[in-house]
Amino acid sequence: MAGMDLRQLSSFVQVAELGSFTRAAAVLRVAQPAISRQVRALEVELRQTLFERNGRGVTLTPAGTRLLAHGRGILQQVQRAVQDLEEQRGAATGMVSIGLPPTLSRTLTAPLVEAFRERFPRAGVSVVEGLTHYMLEWLVQGRIDCALVYNAAPSSQVALAPVLEERLHLISARAAAGARLRPVTLADLATRELVIPSRPHALRMRVETALAEAGLTPRVALEIESVGAMLALVQRHPLHAVLAVTALQGQADGAQLQARPILIAPKRPLTTSLSLATSAQRPRGPLLEQAAALLAQLARTAQDASPP
Repeated sequence: MAGMDLRQLSSFVQVAELGSFTRAAAVLRVAQPAISRQVRALEVELRQTLFERNGRGVTLTPAGTRLLAHGRGILQQVQRAVQDLEEQRGAATGMVSIGLPPTLSRTLTAPLVEAFRERFPRAGVSVVEGLTHYMLEWLVQGRIDCALVYNAAPSSQVALAPVLEERLHLISARAAAGARLRPVTLADLATRELVIPSRPHALRMRVETALAEAGLTPRVALEIESVGAMLALVQRHPLHAVLAVTALQGQADGAQLQARPILIAPKRPLTTSLSLATSAQRPRGPLLEQAAALLAQLARTAQDASPP
């Protein structure tokens, strides 16, 4: 693969992501024939067809799909190498990519971006949403720089720093006025029809583990990944969800929902562990160090501000 260069790889990634040679040429500000030549040279070098051409644009072949995953990682690693050299001078410059779980993305993304832009005006940030097991893979691959993850196991490839313990609550449609809200036991939880994410979502695994330790199993009515959709279904149907109360922040219909703490034992709530994850195999420059600290701080602030 001695003939493959970064320009060819960059052109290929742009075409793949945009689905069009014309749009890729416009983004890269080069002539379309030049883009076509670079991609064709890459196909010749690899002896693989990377795109299927059609009248509406292009689609990836299986080989192209695999190269896209590698290509993104390679280009991001090059960008980080340049950034690392800049950061030797102590300046918080460059680009940082942050991963957030769906349960926190809705409430944290806006304040995170606003605080980041104010604190690091010379740097850029991208925020991606994903489940914990995906984000840990992305960290190892170099696709993201840090992430908030739930119940992650220690690993030689990923460094984990505890951020907080989130109490889990049973989210239900609001009861009649004056009704007393009692904590929920695991036995009670096992009788409820749940709308809950599918495996291996960290929340699903935490609930199943807690119930299994008590000799119980959950009654899963629906498997839904979206927090907003879960809350809408709970509000409209006799269903329940298990979430941290931070999920109710910014919810327009939050007043029509109620949250009751789930107890494993008397005075022992069911919790989930939130950690800050970074790569254990790549250096952490000033920008990443400060951005990671900011992310952890905002997560703690969001928990403090959550409804009781």
